[in-house]
Amino acid sequence: MKKSILVVLILVCGSALINSAIAQGVWKNLSEVSYKISKDNFGELYVPVFSENIKKLEGKVVEADGYIIPFEGMFKPNHIILSSLPLAECFFCGSGGPETVMEVMLTKSIKYTSKRVKVRGKLTLNANDPEKLMYILKEAVLVEN
Repeated sequence: MKKSILVVLILVCGSALINSAIAQGVWKNLSEVSYKISKDNFGELYVPVFSENIKKLEGKVVEADGYIIPFEGMFKPNHIILSSLPLAECFFCGSGGPETVMEVMLTKSIKYTSKRVKVRGKLTLNANDPEKLMYILKEAVLVEN
């Protein structure tokens, strides 16, 4: 009986740790981006150059956890920006780089929270549209913690 309880406990804890590592793992992979300087009609801009690890994730369903960042002065419940860092450290407000945020297009609206959330969706890479972030998660859903 004690062995059975121990095995179940190990499986549950191990599963939680693996899921956490997978969610953190996507941010680790997404940090493997570099930039080249290009020009457009408005001047110079930095264009992302995605590593092979990042390119392998394109079109795949991934999980990412982080913090919802309100943008354009309002929260849009089905189109959010997710930051791997808390608000004070995020790309828009603090010390993080553009690789620490992603646009998330949710299939269902969610309520804003300042707590960490986890989402799952199909990763799209963007190196061409400077009006969008370089990482976009489409068809995303909120994953219950």
